[in-house]
Amino acid sequence: MKEQSSPPVQSESVKKVHETIDELWNEAHLFLKTLGSYQSTLGNEQEVQAFIQNHLREMNMETTSFEPDPEVLSSYKNFGHPEWSYKGRPVVVGEWKSDQPKTGKSLILQGHIDVVSAEPEHLWEHDPFSPVTIDDRMYGRGVLDMKGGVASMIYAVKALQQSGIQLGADLQIQTVIEEECTGNGALALLDAGFTADGALIPEPTAHRAIKGQVGVLWVRVTVQGAGAHVERAEKAHNAINKAAYLIQSLDEYREYINARPKHSDFTDHPHPLNVNTGVIQGGDWASNVPSECTFEARVGFYPDQNPAEIQAEVRDWILAAAEKDDWLRETPPDVSFYGFSAPGFSTSTDNDLFNSLAEGHRLTTNQELESIAFTATTDIRAFEEFGIPATCYGPTGANMHGPNEYVDLTSLKTTTKTIAAFILQWCQEKEN
Repeated sequence: MKEQSSPPVQSESVKKVHETIDELWNEAHLFLKTLGSYQSTLGNEQEVQAFIQNHLREMNMETTSFEPDPEVLSSYKNFGHPEWSYKGRPVVVGEWKSDQPKTGKSLILQGHIDVVSAEPEHLWEHDPFSPVTIDDRMYGRGVLDMKGGVASMIYAVKALQQSGIQLGADLQIQTVIEEECTGNGALALLDAGFTADGALIPEPTAHRAIKGQVGVLWVRVTVQGAGAHVERAEKAHNAINKAAYLIQSLDEYREYINARPKHSDFTDHPHPLNVNTGVIQGGDWASNVPSECTFEARVGFYPDQNPAEIQAEVRDWILAAAEKDDWLRETPPDVSFYGFSAPGFSTSTDNDLFNSLAEGHRLTTNQELESIAFTATTDIRAFEEFGIPATCYGPTGANMHGPNEYVDLTSLKTTTKTIAAFILQWCQEKEN
């Protein structure tokens, strides 16, 4: 990052709120450790959401929580197709409302509290849901992706409040579910009218702002074999082997799509589109030739591509591969889609939101803000559907979705200070 020739001049309000963040940091650290202790995997989000809602109430915020209704959301282009219930799985919003007259722009700070599985847990050096801090790194499932960001946005607001600052526009803190699989949590709050002039999600971006991200879809392929006792294996058809053949065809598809012309946001990225087989289930006995095997994969695509068209392309690719196999030609696989059907996202950085964030970043770090194109998806795409400018900006760390995930706590404090300075730029202070 390019440093400024001289440090930017901080206002008294920025200085004060940054000092307050330093004073609150032990409390923020404990708050994040508590967040990380909740095993908030898919379907298990209620307890951590209740904890957060109570915390927002203690901050004198007006809170609302409710369960998403997939039927209500199904008409949106960002809707993901769930195969599970939303009962007992709320989204939460806390509102810090500003008295009129409005002098700034309203803002949403949003983070997801759902985390992916920590399995296999024996590969972790510590219990993934009992976070530990070693050498200024906090280790635990989800502390980087993205409970650290949730803590930073909440404590940025808390520091503003405790500094006696009144904002010139309304501010919301939103915590959502299903960022990791559908995005329906973010969509539910927007559909319910919890909108604003801009939005920031503190995903772990190493203090860079996201200007674009790929689209993502999930595909499920079920392969039928012809089962038998292993002594007749030469006369049977092993469904796992046939599935492996189709998985190999998806590896070939991955190279095919990366060889095509790239979207302008990704021209400098050597391999922007990833196709990953993440789940495989088949067989039940080592001496049985398995009769069925199912695998699930994640497919990336560019922001200017339609998810439905990519689904059709993926289906055609798999079925074309099946046609080359004698058994699969006669017994074609079942190809279906669920979860993510997420379009990509691309935006200009020449707007008030990026400019305000860049100024908050400069005031905190004395460096220019960099923007990046992200080879995964985040919930910022939902805001685009509602005409709300949005980006991600958050801390550093490592091992997202893997063993020994950690967040760098120094970078998390920097994130918190940047968010606070950004809020002052965007929402402004209330005029006396």
